[in-house]
Amino acid sequence: MKVRLAYGVGGLEVELPDDRTTVVEPAYHEGAPDEVAVLRDALRKPVAGPPLRELVKPGMKVAISMCDGTRAQPRDKMIPAVLEELGVPDEDVVILVATGTHRGNSDEEIRAMLGDDVVSRIRVVNHDARDKSTLTFLGEHGNGVPVWINSEWVEADLRITTGFVEPHFFAGFSGGPKLVTPGLAGLDTVLVLHDAARIGDPRATWGEIDDNPVHADIRAAAAAAPPHFAFDVILNREQRVIEAFAGELGPMHAAACAAAQRFAMQAVPALFDVVVTSNSGYPLDQNLYQAVKGMSAAAKVVKPGGLIVCAAECRDGFPGHGSYRELLEEHASPREFLDALKQADHVTPDQWQVQIQYNIQDHARLVMHTGHLSDEELRAVHIEQTRDISATVAAEGSSATVCVLPEGPQTIAYVA
Repeated sequence: MKVRLAYGVGGLEVELPDDRTTVVEPAYHEGAPDEVAVLRDALRKPVAGPPLRELVKPGMKVAISMCDGTRAQPRDKMIPAVLEELGVPDEDVVILVATGTHRGNSDEEIRAMLGDDVVSRIRVVNHDARDKSTLTFLGEHGNGVPVWINSEWVEADLRITTGFVEPHFFAGFSGGPKLVTPGLAGLDTVLVLHDAARIGDPRATWGEIDDNPVHADIRAAAAAAPPHFAFDVILNREQRVIEAFAGELGPMHAAACAAAQRFAMQAVPALFDVVVTSNSGYPLDQNLYQAVKGMSAAAKVVKPGGLIVCAAECRDGFPGHGSYRELLEEHASPREFLDALKQADHVTPDQWQVQIQYNIQDHARLVMHTGHLSDEELRAVHIEQTRDISATVAAEGSSATVCVLPEGPQTIAYVA
């Protein structure tokens, strides 16, 4: 059978055996015929609490948090919808790009995300987790989390998060409180939220919120400077809006997570010898760091010692910022890194991504298909590369069972 994987912008077609391949995709839903109307309706008829317009008072300073360029949020639709409802002077609004510890987005990227009209009218600021002069300390919250938050967010009279909800590989689900922490948090906050104990907890996984130590502390930290209004959407594979949710953060996010779980989590009868996955295409597959999500989705349903083949374009390389590549390369094997992590008395930026990736590689063989990383670069981080996914799967033998996740982490398969 031929299966098209979400890969870069154009996709990637692979040939897989008809008789032993299971394709697992999100329950498909058409995008809303009028996305703007769906967004406007959510803002005016929230899940809980008053409509956005009723929160606005004359002279208010407004801060709006939005996802950075590694996320597929429809910012060009959501932000104008919020601005229209607010009806406040442009100079009273700031849009904060919730980068977490990622690099800031360029002016060109911000214009592509928001459109020239919004950028020409509204001040847009990349959050910088490493610049303490832009942060406010709000004390310890949750399980010993020191909370530093972007000062413009803290000082705003009206705080609004905008994002989208999908299953997340260690926070349970995205969106909601993540647009405050880690999105607008300081590095010290992010490091504690992503320490080895939290990330290594088996409850820190896809689709789990209520008993998830990472998500619990994300919520506790966000509550130090909570949004007055939260706005999230659910997207289909074409990144079109299916549903929109707005209102008070807790009830809004719970409703959005329930919808995302219905669409994105699919039961399978058993583990597989081979799992072929993507990282949902661009922008989610723009670097190897982000592709760990696709690997993690595959790891849920691969047999111990089985094969994961992950297709991610990686146009941004490893990426070039942060400690991720350095940490991947500094140990002779995944097991050596994991053993060293047990002895470490501090948290290094990006170690959480390496911890998850190397746990996967300790469990299964990992082969990547990329367009921008060389065989040598991948070999240095203990990963094989294939130019022909179909041939790599065929080499596993005529009896190997195969699972395909064409949308990668947009579908979370689990053994029933």
